Amino acid sequence: MTMSLSEKNKTFLLLSIFGIAMGFLEAIVVVYLRQLFYPNGFDFPLAIFPQWILSVEWLREFSTIVMLLTIAIIAGKNFNQRFSFFLYTFAIWDIFYYVALKFILNWPPSLLTFDILFLIPVSWIGPVLAPLICSITMIILSIEIVFLEEKGYRLKIRFIDWLLILSGSFIIFLTFISDYSKIIILRGYLSNIFSLFNNENFIKTISEYKPTYFNWWGFLLGEILILLSMFFIFKKRKSTS
Repeated sequence: MTMSLSEKNKTFLLLSIFGIAMGFLEAIVVVYLRQLFYPNGFDFPLAIFPQWILSVEWLREFSTIVMLLTIAIIAGKNFNQRFSFFLYTFAIWDIFYYVALKFILNWPPSLLTFDILFLIPVSWIGPVLAPLICSITMIILSIEIVFLEEKGYRLKIRFIDWLLILSGSFIIFLTFISDYSKIIILRGYLSNIFSLFNNENFIKTISEYKPTYFNWWGFLLGEILILLSMFFIFKKRKSTS
Protein backbone atom coordinates (compact mmCIF):
# COMPACT_ATOMS: atom_id res chain seq x y z
CA MET A 1 0.00 0.00 0.00
CA THR A 2 1.44 3.36 -1.04
CA MET A 3 0.61 7.04 -0.71
CA SER A 4 0.04 9.64 -3.38
CA LEU A 5 2.72 12.30 -3.76
CA SER A 6 0.59 14.99 -2.08
CA GLU A 7 -0.40 12.65 0.76
CA LYS A 8 3.23 11.70 1.35
CA ASN A 9 4.37 15.33 1.41
CA LYS A 10 1.56 16.20 3.81
CA THR A 11 2.60 13.32 6.08
CA PHE A 12 6.22 14.46 6.17
CA LEU A 13 5.11 18.03 6.86
CA LEU A 14 2.86 16.99 9.76
CA LEU A 15 5.55 14.70 11.18
CA SER A 16 8.03 17.58 10.94
CA ILE A 17 5.66 19.85 12.89
CA PHE A 18 5.13 17.13 15.49
CA GLY A 19 8.89 16.51 15.82
CA ILE A 20 9.68 20.23 16.09
CA ALA A 21 7.03 20.69 18.79
CA MET A 22 8.40 17.68 20.69
CA GLY A 23 11.91 19.09 20.41
CA PHE A 24 10.87 22.43 21.87
CA LEU A 25 8.84 20.74 24.62
CA GLU A 26 11.83 18.55 25.54
CA ALA A 27 14.09 21.60 25.62
CA ILE A 28 11.67 23.49 27.87
CA VAL A 29 11.67 20.60 30.37
CA VAL A 30 15.48 20.64 30.31
CA VAL A 31 15.47 24.41 30.88
CA TYR A 32 13.51 23.83 34.10
CA LEU A 33 15.84 20.99 35.18
CA ARG A 34 18.94 23.10 34.55
CA GLN A 35 17.47 25.98 36.49
CA LEU A 36 16.93 23.64 39.44
CA PHE A 37 20.15 21.61 39.33
CA TYR A 38 22.54 23.80 37.30
CA PRO A 39 21.64 27.41 38.18
CA ASN A 40 25.07 28.59 36.98
CA GLY A 41 24.76 26.79 33.64
CA PHE A 42 25.05 23.14 32.63
CA ASP A 43 28.48 21.54 32.72
CA PHE A 44 30.28 18.42 33.86
CA PRO A 45 30.77 16.98 36.44
CA LEU A 46 27.10 16.13 36.75
CA ALA A 47 24.89 17.21 39.58
CA ILE A 48 23.51 14.20 41.44
CA PHE A 49 19.75 13.90 41.04
CA PRO A 50 17.66 12.34 43.80
CA GLN A 51 16.74 8.75 42.87
CA TRP A 52 13.05 9.58 42.48
CA ILE A 53 13.84 12.44 40.07
CA LEU A 54 16.00 10.07 38.03
CA SER A 55 13.13 7.57 37.93
CA VAL A 56 10.81 10.30 36.67
CA GLU A 57 13.36 11.16 33.97
CA TRP A 58 13.50 7.51 32.87
CA LEU A 59 9.71 7.50 32.65
CA ARG A 60 9.71 10.73 30.63
CA GLU A 61 12.27 9.39 28.16
CA PHE A 62 10.39 6.09 27.79
CA SER A 63 7.19 8.07 27.16
CA THR A 64 8.80 10.08 24.36
CA ILE A 65 9.81 6.86 22.57
CA VAL A 66 6.24 5.55 22.93
CA MET A 67 4.93 8.82 21.44
CA LEU A 68 7.29 8.57 18.47
CA LEU A 69 6.39 4.92 17.85
CA THR A 70 2.67 5.68 18.09
CA ILE A 71 2.73 8.56 15.60
CA ALA A 72 4.78 6.45 13.18
CA ILE A 73 2.29 3.57 13.39
CA ILE A 74 -0.59 5.99 12.76
CA ALA A 75 1.15 7.68 9.80
CA GLY A 76 2.56 4.59 8.05
CA LYS A 77 0.67 2.09 5.92
CA ASN A 78 3.22 -0.73 5.97
CA PHE A 79 6.28 -1.74 7.97
CA ASN A 80 8.79 0.17 5.81
CA GLN A 81 6.77 3.39 6.08
CA ARG A 82 6.30 3.05 9.84
CA PHE A 83 10.00 2.32 10.34
CA SER A 84 10.89 5.31 8.14
CA PHE A 85 8.45 7.68 9.83
CA PHE A 86 9.73 6.68 13.28
CA LEU A 87 13.32 7.42 12.24
CA TYR A 88 12.32 10.69 10.58
CA THR A 89 10.30 12.04 13.50
CA PHE A 90 12.96 10.92 16.01
CA ALA A 91 15.61 12.78 14.00
CA ILE A 92 13.56 15.99 13.68
CA TRP A 93 12.82 15.86 17.42
CA ASP A 94 16.51 15.49 18.26
CA ILE A 95 17.69 18.25 15.92
CA PHE A 96 15.13 20.77 17.10
CA TYR A 97 15.77 19.92 20.73
CA TYR A 98 19.21 21.48 20.25
CA VAL A 99 17.80 24.27 18.09
CA ALA A 100 15.43 25.13 20.95
CA LEU A 101 18.19 25.00 23.57
CA LYS A 102 20.31 27.30 21.44
CA PHE A 103 17.36 29.67 20.99
CA ILE A 104 16.35 29.71 24.68
CA LEU A 105 19.69 29.33 26.52
CA ASN A 106 22.24 30.00 23.77
CA TRP A 107 23.55 26.48 24.50
CA PRO A 108 25.59 24.56 23.39
CA PRO A 109 28.52 26.93 22.84
CA SER A 110 29.99 24.46 20.32
CA LEU A 111 28.92 21.34 18.42
CA LEU A 112 31.77 19.56 20.20
CA THR A 113 30.34 20.39 23.64
CA PHE A 114 29.60 17.23 25.65
CA ASP A 115 26.01 16.58 26.66
CA ILE A 116 23.89 13.97 28.40
CA LEU A 117 22.03 12.41 25.47
CA PHE A 118 19.86 9.80 27.17
CA LEU A 119 19.57 8.06 30.55
CA ILE A 120 18.33 4.53 29.70
CA PRO A 121 19.86 2.12 30.74
CA VAL A 122 22.81 4.31 31.84
CA SER A 123 23.82 7.85 30.96
CA TRP A 124 24.68 8.38 27.28
CA ILE A 125 27.43 10.99 26.83
CA GLY A 126 28.83 12.51 23.67
CA PRO A 127 29.49 15.73 21.76
CA VAL A 128 26.35 17.39 20.42
CA LEU A 129 27.64 16.82 16.89
CA ALA A 130 27.38 13.03 17.24
CA PRO A 131 23.57 12.76 17.70
CA LEU A 132 23.10 15.40 15.00
CA ILE A 133 25.05 13.23 12.55
CA CYS A 134 22.88 10.26 13.56
CA SER A 135 19.77 12.36 12.98
CA ILE A 136 20.86 13.42 9.49
CA THR A 137 21.59 9.76 8.64
CA MET A 138 18.12 8.75 9.85
CA ILE A 139 16.45 11.50 7.80
CA ILE A 140 18.27 10.44 4.61
CA LEU A 141 17.44 6.76 5.17
CA SER A 142 13.76 7.38 5.95
CA ILE A 143 13.14 9.76 3.04
CA GLU A 144 14.91 7.47 0.56
CA ILE A 145 12.84 4.45 1.61
CA VAL A 146 9.52 6.29 1.31
CA PHE A 147 10.35 8.09 -1.95
CA LEU A 148 11.68 4.96 -3.68
CA GLU A 149 8.54 3.04 -2.76
CA GLU A 150 6.42 5.86 -4.13
CA LYS A 151 8.36 5.68 -7.40
CA GLY A 152 7.31 2.07 -7.80
CA TYR A 153 10.28 0.26 -6.29
CA ARG A 154 9.92 -2.64 -3.87
CA LEU A 155 12.51 -2.42 -1.13
CA LYS A 156 13.38 -5.65 0.60
CA ILE A 157 15.42 -5.26 3.77
CA ARG A 158 17.29 -8.56 4.01
CA PHE A 159 18.87 -10.21 7.04
CA ILE A 160 22.33 -8.85 6.13
CA ASP A 161 20.89 -5.34 5.83
CA TRP A 162 19.30 -5.57 9.27
CA LEU A 163 22.54 -7.01 10.64
CA LEU A 164 24.48 -4.01 9.33
CA ILE A 165 21.91 -1.52 10.65
CA LEU A 166 21.72 -3.12 14.08
CA SER A 167 25.49 -3.67 14.33
CA GLY A 168 26.22 -0.08 13.36
CA SER A 169 23.59 1.23 15.76
CA PHE A 170 24.92 -0.94 18.58
CA ILE A 171 28.50 0.26 18.03
CA ILE A 172 27.33 3.88 18.12
CA PHE A 173 25.30 3.09 21.25
CA LEU A 174 28.46 1.69 22.89
CA THR A 175 30.42 4.87 22.10
CA PHE A 176 27.74 6.86 23.95
CA ILE A 177 27.49 4.66 27.06
CA SER A 178 31.14 3.57 27.32
CA ASP A 179 32.20 6.21 29.87
CA TYR A 180 29.63 5.43 32.55
CA SER A 181 29.65 1.70 31.76
CA LYS A 182 33.40 1.62 32.43
CA ILE A 183 32.87 3.38 35.75
CA ILE A 184 30.16 0.89 36.75
CA ILE A 185 31.97 -2.25 35.56
CA LEU A 186 35.64 -1.51 36.14
CA ARG A 187 35.14 -0.04 39.60
CA GLY A 188 33.04 -2.97 40.78
CA TYR A 189 29.62 -1.32 41.01
CA LEU A 190 27.87 -3.81 38.69
CA SER A 191 26.94 -6.20 41.49
CA ASN A 192 24.99 -3.41 43.20
CA ILE A 193 23.60 -1.74 40.09
CA PHE A 194 20.08 -1.42 41.52
CA SER A 195 21.34 0.56 44.49
CA LEU A 196 23.95 2.69 42.77
CA PHE A 197 22.56 5.95 44.05
CA ASN A 198 22.76 4.70 47.60
CA ASN A 199 26.46 3.99 47.11
CA GLU A 200 28.51 6.91 48.41
CA ASN A 201 31.62 5.89 46.45
CA PHE A 202 29.67 5.78 43.19
CA ILE A 203 28.05 9.14 43.84
CA LYS A 204 31.45 10.64 44.63
CA THR A 205 32.93 9.18 41.41
CA ILE A 206 30.12 10.55 39.25
CA SER A 207 30.23 13.95 40.95
CA GLU A 208 33.91 14.25 40.04
CA TYR A 209 33.82 12.78 36.51
CA LYS A 210 34.28 15.09 33.53
CA PRO A 211 34.41 13.63 29.99
CA THR A 212 37.30 14.76 27.82
CA TYR A 213 37.38 12.10 25.07
CA PHE A 214 34.86 10.68 22.63
CA ASN A 215 35.51 7.56 20.55
CA TRP A 216 35.00 9.11 17.11
CA TRP A 217 36.61 6.09 15.41
CA GLY A 218 34.04 3.74 16.90
CA PHE A 219 31.28 6.18 16.03
CA LEU A 220 32.58 6.41 12.44
CA LEU A 221 32.65 2.61 12.15
CA GLY A 222 29.02 2.44 13.25
CA GLU A 223 28.04 5.13 10.74
CA ILE A 224 29.88 3.30 7.93
CA LEU A 225 28.00 0.06 8.67
CA ILE A 226 24.66 1.86 8.57
CA LEU A 227 25.57 3.65 5.32
CA LEU A 228 26.62 0.31 3.82
CA SER A 229 23.22 -1.13 4.70
CA MET A 230 21.57 1.85 2.98
CA PHE A 231 23.69 1.26 -0.13
CA PHE A 232 22.75 -2.43 -0.28
CA ILE A 233 19.05 -1.74 0.32
CA PHE A 234 18.85 0.81 -2.47
CA LYS A 235 21.05 -1.21 -4.81
CA LYS A 236 18.78 -4.26 -4.50
CA ARG A 237 15.59 -2.31 -5.13
CA LYS A 238 13.22 -3.89 -7.63
CA SER A 239 10.73 -2.12 -9.83
CA THR A 240 7.13 -3.16 -9.32
CA SER A 241 6.01 -1.61 -12.61
